[in-house]
Amino acid sequence: MNTPLTNKCIGFIGVGVMGSSIIKSLLSHSLKSDQICIADKSQEKVELLKNHHQVKAMSISEIGQSCDVIILAVKPQDLPDVLNELKLTIKEQTLVISIAAGKTIKFIENQLPPSTPVVRVMPNTPAQIGKGISAIATGSKVSRDALEIATELFSTTGEVVVLTEDKIDAVTSLSGSGPAYFFYFVEAMIKAGVELGLTSEIATKLAIETISGSAAMLKESNLDAATLRKNVTSPKGTTAAALEVFFDFDLEKIVSKAMSAANNRAQELA
Repeated sequence: MNTPLTNKCIGFIGVGVMGSSIIKSLLSHSLKSDQICIADKSQEKVELLKNHHQVKAMSISEIGQSCDVIILAVKPQDLPDVLNELKLTIKEQTLVISIAAGKTIKFIENQLPPSTPVVRVMPNTPAQIGKGISAIATGSKVSRDALEIATELFSTTGEVVVLTEDKIDAVTSLSGSGPAYFFYFVEAMIKAGVELGLTSEIATKLAIETISGSAAMLKESNLDAATLRKNVTSPKGTTAAALEVFFDFDLEKIVSKAMSAANNRAQELA
């Protein structure tokens, strides 16, 4: 069955954690290894992926010449040098997709040929296991077909939402950085469980299963988080006592300040 990615050559410039995760997801969703080309300043990473997945290793210039879709998966500070090299060989109408945090569509468009369609995407790390969510924003030169290609590509890593670019920094602070907030909270739960007398093994298992089960309830119950929280909180019970501490220390304000800090940093990276 043909899809928007059928017979497309997909080039990856940058094959770190996120780039390699997307490649793995694409290969598990019927893309062929000979459709994927990779480049990275780390030759070790290139050789590892090349040997493991039989993808093609190329230079940035060769990817510009060969690929229909190019994914920029490099660090924001490396993006200018990559674009400077890519603009010399990139084919007309090649779709460029950037996952570099903070760098705007306009920034990328200004360094590539005028007709280049540019899409900006903010994925998150659960994409590594096909459970991610990616937010997609498009530049003015992106056609409906190009958006369909970008959506199909990132759908292999999980859910996809499409929004305007002015919302991307907020997405970065919520879902982009969000897994780290979650992991930190689980760390704290495990540590507290051990302090209360549980073994590390038992505390870890209880925390992980509690969190994953609660997330599944939130996704599948059709009830919002506030309702589920109220449903599990008996007046003057143990849960109420714990939540009272969160209220006293204004957890909501702490989360808001943390996400604002992430949002501001994303704007600084631009």
